[in-house]
Amino acid sequence: MPPLPAPETGRRALVTGGASGIGAAVATRLAKGGVHVTVLDRDEEAAAEVAAQLGGDHLAIDLTDGPAVDALDVETDILVNSAGVQHVAPVEEFEPDRFAFIHRLMLEAPFRLARRLLPGMYERGYGRIVHISSVHGHRASPYKSAYVSAKHGLEGLSKVIALEAAGRGVTSNTVCPGYVRTPLVEGQIADQAQAHGIEESEVLDRVLLARTPVQRLVEPAEVADLVCFLCGPGTDSITGSAFIMDGGWTAA
Repeated sequence: MPPLPAPETGRRALVTGGASGIGAAVATRLAKGGVHVTVLDRDEEAAAEVAAQLGGDHLAIDLTDGPAVDALDVETDILVNSAGVQHVAPVEEFEPDRFAFIHRLMLEAPFRLARRLLPGMYERGYGRIVHISSVHGHRASPYKSAYVSAKHGLEGLSKVIALEAAGRGVTSNTVCPGYVRTPLVEGQIADQAQAHGIEESEVLDRVLLARTPVQRLVEPAEVADLVCFLCGPGTDSITGSAFIMDGGWTAA
């Protein structure tokens, strides 16, 4: 299979949550295509390590700190919003502070980053914004009120950006994987077992992949390839769209 098209060599990318999981895979894939990548993560040591491997830069920042996001001294051609967390609990037991934290990280931070970076993209007449959403931006699951609502909001934000940026060389799209083999997914197995009253060994088959015809986790590299395509040539008219890679979950 020939390699997927990549963005023009010399472009700059900012990847949030880039120190691990999907973010690290995206940063690696873009760098292999000749893009200069800045890895943004709250874990400075891990971000610096990934950036060093790629010959890029790193930024350590807490994306839930709005003023800090607004003050970022960075310009980029490509923004990939990948940072995220998960918390599993029934609505009546979900701590409001935790709910608000997840929304600040996964919805407000992408808004603030777009608000900060779009003027430069407009001025240069080029920009690619890709939000790592989720199948949960289109379908709900119990015990994930914050995550599901944040991802639904991210889908709406992406479409608004796409409409406002139309004709200015900037596109905005979402990539919506099912369960991906990442620390975020692995870290929720115990919580899912407790919430559903089952053994941890049963979570993958009975909960995570229960609605997925293709019975396997998505690999981070698969997500990264799709992101790279959306940032590559011939994609000027691909905007305001959601690209679902969920193993057939939403086909039913």
